[in-house]
Amino acid sequence: MPPQPVARVYRGTPRNLARLARRLQAGELVAVPTETVYGLAANAFDAAACRKIFAAKGRPASDPLIVHIHGLRDLAAVAETNAAAAKLAAKFWPGPLTLVLRKNPAVPAVVSAGLSSVAVRMPAHPLFRRLLRLAGLPLAAPSANPFGYVSPTTAEHVRESLGKRIRHILDGGAAQIGLESTIVDLRNPRKPRLLRPGAVTHAALERALGVKVARSRRAAQFEKLAVAQVAPGLLARHYSPRAAVVLHRKIDATRPLAADEAWVFLARPAGRRGGNVFSLDPRGDLRGVARRLFATLRQCDDGRFKKIHVELAPGAGLADAVNDRLRRAAAR
Repeated sequence: MPPQPVARVYRGTPRNLARLARRLQAGELVAVPTETVYGLAANAFDAAACRKIFAAKGRPASDPLIVHIHGLRDLAAVAETNAAAAKLAAKFWPGPLTLVLRKNPAVPAVVSAGLSSVAVRMPAHPLFRRLLRLAGLPLAAPSANPFGYVSPTTAEHVRESLGKRIRHILDGGAAQIGLESTIVDLRNPRKPRLLRPGAVTHAALERALGVKVARSRRAAQFEKLAVAQVAPGLLARHYSPRAAVVLHRKIDATRPLAADEAWVFLARPAGRRGGNVFSLDPRGDLRGVARRLFATLRQCDDGRFKKIHVELAPGAGLADAVNDRLRRAAAR
């Protein structure tokens, strides 16, 4: 059997963007950069194209896709808006916020896991925005990685994980946020609910809406692949490297560690060096921690460590998003 072709990585030139827009219009898949993580995009109105996403990722049909739009004028074609959605869109779009709204019938059932709702966001990455405009379509795009594995934050991560399953990857540099978008359920605009924490924090959502925003309790989140979810990223185990992840409030930097175990500190530890010692940010700044988290977990997998010890982030806000990803990565 001849070897499978490896996906081509494209620079964001006008010619390449026009070519990739045509590929999307023709029902093909294109891996795209966003400010959060890299996504695997298809025409959101083309059910056959969206099914290719599920096949490439090995993603269960119960896990819905996020639809990405270029501008507010495109929202009505995808979802039924409301006053709460308008407030959050005005404040945070383009940006790392996804809204769950009532679905427009034009969106095929495969996108929404058969539910009457749909998850929508307007991305901020300039290359992805240009591609959306050129394609003239809303694009369904989950993270561009095998289902359940660590999300990709560079084009090379996508090529390593899906390079033999897809044909086109648009390189937009390293993701600036590094964690998936915040997701808010606004199907009932009077009772907004935070489904997944992200760079848009719980406190920021409450300030923008002027009301309390409920948090989803972990026990209420769906943990079975057969159950349709209202939004992606809600399974108890997700974003997981191959190695076992062990979480710590604070790693004792003086303790010995086996050669097949990795240490991942929030900040650079004084006096500790070695091929199994990693830090997410020199000073432990949470923006740097979030940006480097997934890349570091992948690096640990590349080093074939059997166990990865990681520090949890202190505080709230962005720390909630970092710790959410870590707890899911560590779940068994």
